[in-house]
Amino acid sequence: MLYLIWPIAIIVASNTLYNICTKAIPGQANPFASLCVTYLAAAGVSLTLFLLTSSEKNFPAALGQLNWASLILGGAITGLEFGYVAAYRAGWPVSLCSLTANIILACVLLLVGVAVYQETVTLRQAAGMAVCGLGLFLISSRG
Repeated sequence: MLYLIWPIAIIVASNTLYNICTKAIPGQANPFASLCVTYLAAAGVSLTLFLLTSSEKNFPAALGQLNWASLILGGAITGLEFGYVAAYRAGWPVSLCSLTANIILACVLLLVGVAVYQETVTLRQAAGMAVCGLGLFLISSRG
């Protein structure tokens, strides 16, 4: 069971720090300068972890095993992070920004799973999407 829990724990802990740090970026700072520093730090951490976890320690050979997805992922992550910076600067509260984005993301990915990966949607998943829609309505309504 731990093999299922530890990755989610890392995601939750990292995403919590991510949102706290993103909201803390000074408003006068250029968001892309901030992202450059962010990616340099991420590259250093990633290279260190590669060297600590790889038995072969051959980084050029490891690069040769990659495909287009790593490059597109870099662009997607830049868009994701810039979107959060822009959302916080526009006034989104930290308590609602990620929640709103992730509810919508979950619904979109469910549809992508069906359309691209031929996954099936169960009645329970469809009900979950409906509950997500209700949740979005409830958190966005002023009352």
